[in-house]
Amino acid sequence: MSELFLKGALMAVAVLTSTLSSFVVAESSRETPLVRAVQQARNSVVNIHTEKTAADDKESRFFSPKSRKVTGMGTGIVVDERGYIVTNYHVIQDVDVITVTMHNGLTFDGHCISYDRKHDLAIIRVNSRDPLTVMAMGTSSDLMLAETVFAVGNAFGYEDTITEGIISALHRDVEVDETQSYENLIQTSASINPGNSGGPLFNLNGEVIGINVAIRSGAQRIGFAIPIDDARRTIARLLSVERLNGQPHGLEASDVKSAQEKKLVVDRVSAGSAAELCGIQAGDVIRSVRGLAIADGTDFERSLLDMPRGKVLDVLVVRNGQEQTLQFTVGVGKTTMTPAISASLSEVVVASNVAPKVPAADPNGPRSTDQDILDRVWDLLGMRLESLTDTERTDVRSKTFQSPKGMVRYNGGLRIVSVRPDSAAAKFVKEGDVLLGLDGLETLGPSSLSYILAENRVSRMAAIKCQFYRLGSHPTECNLQLTR
Repeated sequence: MSELFLKGALMAVAVLTSTLSSFVVAESSRETPLVRAVQQARNSVVNIHTEKTAADDKESRFFSPKSRKVTGMGTGIVVDERGYIVTNYHVIQDVDVITVTMHNGLTFDGHCISYDRKHDLAIIRVNSRDPLTVMAMGTSSDLMLAETVFAVGNAFGYEDTITEGIISALHRDVEVDETQSYENLIQTSASINPGNSGGPLFNLNGEVIGINVAIRSGAQRIGFAIPIDDARRTIARLLSVERLNGQPHGLEASDVKSAQEKKLVVDRVSAGSAAELCGIQAGDVIRSVRGLAIADGTDFERSLLDMPRGKVLDVLVVRNGQEQTLQFTVGVGKTTMTPAISASLSEVVVASNVAPKVPAADPNGPRSTDQDILDRVWDLLGMRLESLTDTERTDVRSKTFQSPKGMVRYNGGLRIVSVRPDSAAAKFVKEGDVLLGLDGLETLGPSSLSYILAENRVSRMAAIKCQFYRLGSHPTECNLQLTR
């Protein structure tokens, strides 16, 4: 009897074990590589909703046009834990309001930092108390036809929509209209809909291999994405510390990417620059800055972005096969960009909520001394100006100010040391104020003033907008009448 009972019990245990094993296998088989990739990546995808005011001219034949609110949508990818997000420029072009929603439902106001119209990419920023999750970036250097990919985005307003497909073709050139065309795009059969723009195209490792940008109107499952290696080169320019912080590093470097490795190799170091003073040399491979791993130029720019002038950062480089740690001091050395860096930044526009810089002066144009320019400011506007001290300039740069289009950051200004009593300026400014900008452009020195107040620019102006800052208050904008 006992033997029969024991045999029966053993058979029951075997059956139960077999059933449980089958259940575990069935459950694990549901967690495919695609499921794991989505779980890994979704916290770094954001949904973007926009709003702008448009004139409705249907009844404007006899009356003033009525304004109406136009809403839009798109997707973005977190590229820096401090709240920097990349999306397509056409998603946020000319909008008044940008609202960013994270996967966990948190919502933030966003503002545009910089954009590149030609390559249709832009950087927006949100202010989050907690660090955001940065997207894992892959490479587009080893893409395979028919490789499985998936897109995540705000499709038709349905947030966090996931679609699957394959890579249908590579190196597609697509012309959207007379003003916008793309080169070297990835074609995919993953469904891309309105609202997906700016979102990621992933591989099965959960790495971004493209940024979704366009669809073929009237077709099904014909969508296009910017290869991530191309996009990252543009993102590096959009995050340029020279453009956003006014602190060039003097480094020219190339992204080297393959299936085996991703690295940043130094091509050239400008004489007298912060990079040269640090000891960086051509041929060095930059591995990390302040503990942040460096895979390409985007990582390098964001490692320096918003770092205070004078801060010393550890830079780990590989030189001749040996690792070395160097000390990079932010904001020191020569401040002039090399022609190659200047050319690479020529397509980048710093958005209005980071005060725009004045274009470089024409080297073949007429030359004026600094005193001539300052005298012209006195004659036209009634203000005597002088440069800020390093401490004052740092103080201005450390502040952000509220404006109709979001938070504004200035890179410096000029101190007002005297105001002519009979001038238009006397109604608004006083000695000790800091002149931040004129006509929407930063006033960083005589060269800025020379461009802004050039005769061919102001000859038809009756007044010019002036932005100034008074200690303990917010920046103020006023209109100054020009004295002829």
